[in-house]
Amino acid sequence: MDKILILAGGYSNEREISLITAKSVINELKKIKKYKLLLIEPDGNFVKKLRKFKPNLVLNLLHGRYGEDGYIQSILESEKIRYSHSGVLSSSLAIDKEISKKIFTKNNILTPPYIKFSFKNDFNVKSITDKIDKKLKFPVVLKPINEGSSVGVYICNKKNFTSDLIKLKKFKDILIEKYIPGREIQAAILGKKKLGIIELKPKRKFYDYKAKYSANAKTEHIIPVNLSLKNFNKVNSIAMKAHKLLKCRGVSRSDFRFYNNKFYLLELNTQPGMTSLSLVPEIAKYKNISFIELIEEIMRDASINK
Repeated sequence: MDKILILAGGYSNEREISLITAKSVINELKKIKKYKLLLIEPDGNFVKKLRKFKPNLVLNLLHGRYGEDGYIQSILESEKIRYSHSGVLSSSLAIDKEISKKIFTKNNILTPPYIKFSFKNDFNVKSITDKIDKKLKFPVVLKPINEGSSVGVYICNKKNFTSDLIKLKKFKDILIEKYIPGREIQAAILGKKKLGIIELKPKRKFYDYKAKYSANAKTEHIIPVNLSLKNFNKVNSIAMKAHKLLKCRGVSRSDFRFYNNKFYLLELNTQPGMTSLSLVPEIAKYKNISFIELIEEIMRDASINK
């Protein structure tokens, strides 16, 4: 019986979602009764618990900082333990929205233009808005550089720019990104396979944290997606290219806006959610891949690659 240590919770703003993901995954793994499972959080006794349990594999279900930014991955590698999802470098590159955008742009992947803004420096609102008017134009998207699940993301115009900007002061560094209207398309990659795509029609402004994780948000999930075969293949190919550029493992999900017949890659997620409302399991289900099959495929990929 394989021993699987499940890492969830953690210290990021996405702790609650990580624990919900873990609960969903554990419920599935328990059904087949061939794994010995242990759920732990990465607290001060994490390494001690890890060594005591001696798992065959760590299923990393952490989200956000410390969980998918290379930090926990470096600890697991130092302990010579196989673990799911992407490695140290891939994780740190993907979660840093500025660095990943530079990599995408260098490799001819279209992504919205942006300005980096730091709260460490004194700022003059007029000078910032003048810069936005010149380089980006309003409306713009404000987002922390290294958070996931749309934490701290605001779409704003010139009128509410200052009030939204102040809300992000705790993050120190943010991106001010040109707002791209259009359709929200998400593409998933599993190992070396193009898993598929899904379109979202949120009732809210965009697919934000509440739209992602609240059943009451009533976001419409559309699959199959109404795209030409050419565009269907194109968005899948861009997602695969981004996955390979960052040398990702396991599953990744790329978030796009489709506007004027162009796909804009907003970001790539190396550890997308696996809750009942999550997109990757929904895409897999459409491809006749059950939730447990998806989980085991992620685990096999970790075994092969480590």
